[in-house]
Amino acid sequence: MSTAIREPYGEVLARLGTAQKGAARGAPAYSRFVNRRIGRYLAAVAYRAGLSPNAVTGVSALFTFSGIALLIALPPSWGQGAAVAVLLVLGYAWDSADGQVARLTGLGSPAGEWLDHAVDAVKVVTLPLALAVGLAVHDVVAPAWLLVPLVSAITSSVLFFAMILTDQIRRAHGVQSQAPTDGRFPWLRSVLVLPTDYGVLCWTFLLLGAPTVFLLVYTAITACTTAFLALALVKWFREVRDL
Repeated sequence: MSTAIREPYGEVLARLGTAQKGAARGAPAYSRFVNRRIGRYLAAVAYRAGLSPNAVTGVSALFTFSGIALLIALPPSWGQGAAVAVLLVLGYAWDSADGQVARLTGLGSPAGEWLDHAVDAVKVVTLPLALAVGLAVHDVVAPAWLLVPLVSAITSSVLFFAMILTDQIRRAHGVQSQAPTDGRFPWLRSVLVLPTDYGVLCWTFLLLGAPTVFLLVYTAITACTTAFLALALVKWFREVRDL
C-alpha cells in the first residue's frame, strides 16, 4: 500500500472515465453497464487511499470468499441470503476496480493480471460447490437438487477457462475482442446474455430464504449458461481454427 493521494475524488473519477477499456464482445449487460460503473466509484476510493491494483484484488477476494463461506456456515435464510448477495456483489464490483486502478496508475502488470484471473478461477468453482455443501449440511432440500450446483461448477469452470483462453489467442493474433459500437442496437447482445451474467447470479442469492424458489431460479440460470457454453464452444473453436 502506498501513501494516500490528496487529489479530489471528483477529479479522480473524471480521469477514470477516460481510462476505461473497451467492453468484451460478449460482456453481459449487468457486468458491462452496472458493475463497471460501480467499480469506477470504488476505484476512485482505492486510488485516493493509495491502494495498489493487487491490494484491490485482495479486497475483492475478501468480500467474495466471505460471502462464499457464509453459504456453508449458516443455514439458508433471508438474512443469510442478503448477506451473501451483498458480499458477492461488492466482491464483483471491487474485481472491476482493480483493473481500473491499474490503468489509472500505470501499475498494471502480467503478474497482476494473473492474480486477478487466478482469484476468478477459484471463485467460479468454489461458489457453486459451497452452495452444494451448505444445502447438504443444513439438509434443507432433496438430495437431487444438489446436482444443479455441481453442474454449475463444471459449466462455470469450463466457460471461464475457454473464454480467457480464446481471448488470449485472439490477442496473440491481433484480433480485438471489444463490443461493437455500430448498428442500431449495439447493446442488444449484452441484454440477451443476461442469464449468464455473474452479477445477476450474485443477486439471486437474495432468494435463499425460500430455498426451492431460489433453486428454481438457479436451475434456470445454470441451464441458460450451459446452453450458452455449448454454443460458444463451437463458435470459439471455429474462430480459433480460422485464425
